[in-house]
Amino acid sequence: MIRTLFLTISILLTPLLSAAVTFKGRVVDETGSPLIGATVKIKDGTLTVLTDNNGEFSLHSAGNVATLSVSYIGYVTETFIIRSGDKPRIAELRMKPDVSALGEVVVTATRTPKALKDVPVVTRLISAEDIRKTDATNIQDLLTEELPGLEFGFAMSQETSLNMNGFGGNAILFLVDGERLAGETMDNVDFNRLNLDNIGKVEVVKGASSALYGANAVGGVVNLITRESNDPWRVNLNSRYRSMGDEWRHGADLNVHYGKWSSNTNLQYTTSHTVRVTDLFDTESKIQNIFGGNTLNIKEKLTLQAADNLRLTARGGYFNRVSTRINYDDHYIDYNGGLRGVWDIRPDRILELSYSYDRYDKERYIGGTRTHDHDYSNRQHTGHLLFTGYLGPHALTAGADFMHDFLSTYQFVDDETHSQTSLDAFIQFDYNPLEWLNIVASVRDDYYSESDNNALTARLASMFKFSGFSVRASYAGGFRAPTLKEMYMNFDMAGIQMIYGNPDLKPEKSHNFNLALEHNGRINHNTLGGAYSLTAAGYHNLYDSRITTTDYPGDGTREEGAVYCNEDGVRVTGLDISARFRSQCGLGLMLNYNYLHVGGHTVDSQFSQPRPHSMTWRLDYEKKICSVYDIYAGISGRYLSKPVSKYETDSAYSLWKFTFRQGIWHGINVNFIIDNLFDYRPKVYYWNSAPTTGRNWSVGISLDIDSMFK
Repeated sequence: MIRTLFLTISILLTPLLSAAVTFKGRVVDETGSPLIGATVKIKDGTLTVLTDNNGEFSLHSAGNVATLSVSYIGYVTETFIIRSGDKPRIAELRMKPDVSALGEVVVTATRTPKALKDVPVVTRLISAEDIRKTDATNIQDLLTEELPGLEFGFAMSQETSLNMNGFGGNAILFLVDGERLAGETMDNVDFNRLNLDNIGKVEVVKGASSALYGANAVGGVVNLITRESNDPWRVNLNSRYRSMGDEWRHGADLNVHYGKWSSNTNLQYTTSHTVRVTDLFDTESKIQNIFGGNTLNIKEKLTLQAADNLRLTARGGYFNRVSTRINYDDHYIDYNGGLRGVWDIRPDRILELSYSYDRYDKERYIGGTRTHDHDYSNRQHTGHLLFTGYLGPHALTAGADFMHDFLSTYQFVDDETHSQTSLDAFIQFDYNPLEWLNIVASVRDDYYSESDNNALTARLASMFKFSGFSVRASYAGGFRAPTLKEMYMNFDMAGIQMIYGNPDLKPEKSHNFNLALEHNGRINHNTLGGAYSLTAAGYHNLYDSRITTTDYPGDGTREEGAVYCNEDGVRVTGLDISARFRSQCGLGLMLNYNYLHVGGHTVDSQFSQPRPHSMTWRLDYEKKICSVYDIYAGISGRYLSKPVSKYETDSAYSLWKFTFRQGIWHGINVNFIIDNLFDYRPKVYYWNSAPTTGRNWSVGISLDIDSMFK
C-alpha cells in the first residue's frame, strides 16, 4: 500500500519538478545590440515573457530542451532551440530584419531618424546581415553585388571609376556617419578607405540630395553608419583567403562598454599580389595586369554619455594603401578625426554640433625614391550645426555647415597652393497632417569663395499610403561646385596630353524627378509563408553645366591639349524594380533590375559607360540545425548588358557566386565562396571589363570571442 502511494505521488509531482527547469537567453539584432521588449514564447505552449532593458529573459519549462518562438517588430519571427543545465547559460538569440516590416530607422534621406517605411524619399537600406552575406571587404564590393545600375571600372593608373545611374563618382556623395571624405583620384574618392568591418548598415539615396548635403550630391548619397553595441565587451577576429591574387584579409573589432563610456576599435589589413589577366600576345586589351599591394585601415570611436541628455563622440582614423606597379609604387595615406556632441535640450528639441578634419596624401616612389616633395595633399576642415524640433507629429530641421578645403600639388602652376571656403544654411519641414500622408520640403543656399555663383537648391517630397501600398513622388535639385583641381591644376595625363584648369567654371546642376510605388505584405502558408516587399521606381534627371573637358588649341604659353569646361544637355532616365521575399522556413529571394537611358550629350568617358540593362539577384536558405550549429547557403549574381559607347568594349556578361556559411558552436562562423561560378573571362580586357581571370574561391573564418564565453 505504501509503495503504491509513493509511486502515485511521484507520478503526480513529476510535471511540477520538471517545470522548475530554468532557461535564460538574450535577444539581439544582427549587430549584437539588445532588442528590448521582444516576445519570447514556448512553442506550442502558453508561457510568454518579454525581454528586459538588456534584451534578456528567463522562463521555466519542462525538460532540458526548449523550443522558443521569438518575435519583435521589424524582424522575422524566429524559432530557437536552447538547452538548460545546473547553471543555466545565457543563450544569444540573434534576429534578422523583416524585409516587409521596414521598421528600421534611417537618417540619410531626411537627416532625422525616421522609419524606412515612412521616408518619402526612395532609400535603399543594406543591413549588417546583407554585408555578411556578401562577405564584402569595402563599399565597392558591397554595392557591386547589391545594386544594379551601378558599375565600378578602372581609370588611369588602375584607380577605381564609378558610374551610378549615369552619374560619375564625383556626382555621388560618400559619407561615413554623415561626414565627407577628403581626396580624390580620377574624380572618385578612394573606395578602399571605406572598409565594412565595423559598419552596421549602409543607406543609399538615389537622386539629387543637395538640399540637405550640398555639393557632390548631384546623383545620390551613400552613407556608411558604424555599428554600436551596449554589450560590456565584444570582440571579433576574422580572416579570409582569396585564391585570385593570393589575397589575404585580416580584421579585428573590439567594443567595450563601461558605465558612461563606450569604445570601438577596428583594424583591417589586406594584401594581394599582381595578377596577369592576358597572355603575352594580346595587343587589344587595355588592361594586362591587375596590380596588387596592401592596405591598412585603423579606426577608433569613443563615446561618452556625459549626462542623460548629452552624448559626446570622438573619432580618429589612419589609412595607408600601397599600390604596386611594374616600375613604381603609389602610396595613399589618410589621417582623419572628429568631435561630435548631441544635446537633447528637451525631448522635442535636439541640437547637434560637430567638427571633422581629413587629410589625404598621395606619393609616388620609383626605385624607393619619392618623385616629388608634395605630390598631392588635400586637407579639409568641416563644421556642422544641426537643430531638430518636433511640433507634435511634425518636425522642423535647420542647419549650417562650414568647410575649408586646401589642396597642394606639384601640378599647380609654379607649385602654388589653393584653398576654398564654403558656407551654407538649410531648413526642412517634415509635415505629417494625416497618418497616411507625409510631405517634406527643404531649401538650401551654398556660398563658395572661389566662385561667383551661389547655389540655391530645393527638394519637395511626398508620400501617401493606401491598402498596403506606398506612393512616393519627389523633385530634388542637385549641384556640384568645381573643385580646386578642375579650376587650377595643369595635369599631364601620362604623357598623352595636358589638361588645364579653368577658374571660370560654373557649378554643375541637376533636376531630379522621382516616382515610386511600393507594396509590402505577407504570404500565409504553413511551409512557404513569409514577408515580401515589391518596389518600382522611375526617375528622370536633367543634368546641366556638367563639368567636362574640351580640346584646347594651345597658345603662346601653353601647348595644345584639353581644358575643363561646362556643357549642358545630359538627360538621364531610368527605372528600378526590386523584389524581396523571406519565408518562415528560411528561404529567401532578392531580385533587382535597372533600366537606364542617357540622352543628349552622353557621358563622354573612355573609362566608364552606362549600360542600359543590369540585374542583381540572390537565392538563399538559412537553417538552425540545433542550438550550436546553423547553416547559410546562397547563390547570387549580377548581369550587365553591353555598354552604350563609341569605344570598343566587351559584350554583355553575368557573374555568379556561391556562398556557404556554417555557424559552429558559439560565435564561430566559417565561410566558403566560389566566385565567378561559371568561369567567365572577357575576350578583351577594357577599362570596364570584369576584373577576373575566371573561377576563383575564398575561405574565411570569423570568431566572436565574447559569444564563446556566454
